[in-house]
Amino acid sequence: MELQLLVSWLLFSASLVWFLLLATKTKTKSKSQKAPSSTTNTTIPKSYPIFGSAFSLAANFHRRVQWTSDILQTIPSSTFVLHRPFGSRQVFTAQPAVVQHILKTNFPCYGKGFTFYQSINDLLGDGIFTVDGDAWKFQRQISSHEFNTKSLRKFVETVVDVELSDRLLPVLSEASLNQTTILDFQDILQRFTFDNICMIAFGYDPEYLLPSLPEAPFVKAFDESTRLSIERLNAVIPLLWKVKKVLNIGSERRLKEAVAEVRGLATKIVRDKKKVLGEKSALESVDLLSRFLNSGHSDESFVVDIVISFILAGRDTTSAALTWFFWLLSKHTHVENEILKEITGKSETVGYDEVKDMVYTHAALCESMRLYPPVAVDTKLAAHEDVLPDGTLVKKGWRVTYHVYAMGRSEKIWGPDWAEFRPERWLSRDEVGKWSFIGIDYYRYPVFQAGPRVCIGKEMAFLQMKRVVAGIMGRFRVVPAMDEGIEPEYTAHITSLMKGGFPVKIEMRSHS
Repeated sequence: MELQLLVSWLLFSASLVWFLLLATKTKTKSKSQKAPSSTTNTTIPKSYPIFGSAFSLAANFHRRVQWTSDILQTIPSSTFVLHRPFGSRQVFTAQPAVVQHILKTNFPCYGKGFTFYQSINDLLGDGIFTVDGDAWKFQRQISSHEFNTKSLRKFVETVVDVELSDRLLPVLSEASLNQTTILDFQDILQRFTFDNICMIAFGYDPEYLLPSLPEAPFVKAFDESTRLSIERLNAVIPLLWKVKKVLNIGSERRLKEAVAEVRGLATKIVRDKKKVLGEKSALESVDLLSRFLNSGHSDESFVVDIVISFILAGRDTTSAALTWFFWLLSKHTHVENEILKEITGKSETVGYDEVKDMVYTHAALCESMRLYPPVAVDTKLAAHEDVLPDGTLVKKGWRVTYHVYAMGRSEKIWGPDWAEFRPERWLSRDEVGKWSFIGIDYYRYPVFQAGPRVCIGKEMAFLQMKRVVAGIMGRFRVVPAMDEGIEPEYTAHITSLMKGGFPVKIEMRSHS
């Protein structure tokens, strides 16, 4: 009887999705022939009984980040309520005062919540990005030890430098010798950051960035898992994926297989580390995984969740930021020249103190992430009824999403030149021409979140990115290998990507 009921729901959901797609197919097809500026409906989507704004959601699902961003730009309050099917509601905002309210002022009301947990749990389990309360506090407290000054210096001077000099630069050097060679620079950077985070956090070297650019089933499975997990969260009709999960069909079957691959490697990392620690009489290793295993938590599944969460944080966000940074750099010669001035005169390896002193490069990275944030949106769930600073009523169980991508494109926040890639907006110059960095309110620029859940890996990420920029730019020029006038497409799963990769040629830089 229960199976019959599930099948009935599946057929109903499938029919509904077919109806939605059919209703929007003609409209979408006719619009696709027009200029990009005319394809976007920037009004709040119309809502219908039962279905809510499902028609608009289905029509814009492939570009939901840009679509909701465009809507927010046209609303004076920079906040609107989206009506999802069956009475569900989701608040979208690009208003700094509202962001401060949900991330700090009324922080206890806005946790990750059950909706997010249910969608992401198969992949991330009870890791730091899915849980609230004491479980989150514990993981954050243990993790914070990894981000003190001593650990950061070790990270730059050992892990990053070795990976850069022994793996990344030789790969680029080889590519520069043959101008017919085209690299997917996004893939190269993901390989680099994957090796980095595994080494610093787990003391494990996956050897993913090698001259042969080896295939890694784990990485393919990880990408598939994050994509399918976030599609769950954004599903027009969540019931559909839940039924598919029970029946183990379609995307849910693929997700189950991909997650098994991911958790398989993570489990191996944990077991190997346990074995190493068991053979030592004292804690010699200070990597993050060793700290968790020596904190009294022997639950293997829990520690595996932590491993997967840190791979997500350390690999995907940093590589995404660097991918868009190098693309923007290729279009702005004056920024490239300023960074080269900053690099000139530093030692070839650019040590910890020199990296920290790269002020203009720091500003350029901030500016790049303003336009192309590694995480496009972040969603919370209201634990009880609340009223936002702009007067928007939020009821218990509503999703509240602050839109990082939209905030970076807001004229209200950044002024009429918001579309310009201008690192100088983050800087001031003294009488002798030396740059100094001007920090901007986290609630206007929540790229690293803000409030109690602000990213503890922020400084490590900047150190890594600046070291990579100095290492690459000091020797090479990264030249996009795209047709003239083609703009890469920003797409977002849990983290953002350049859709289709970033094809480039590598040119040796002349020092004459």
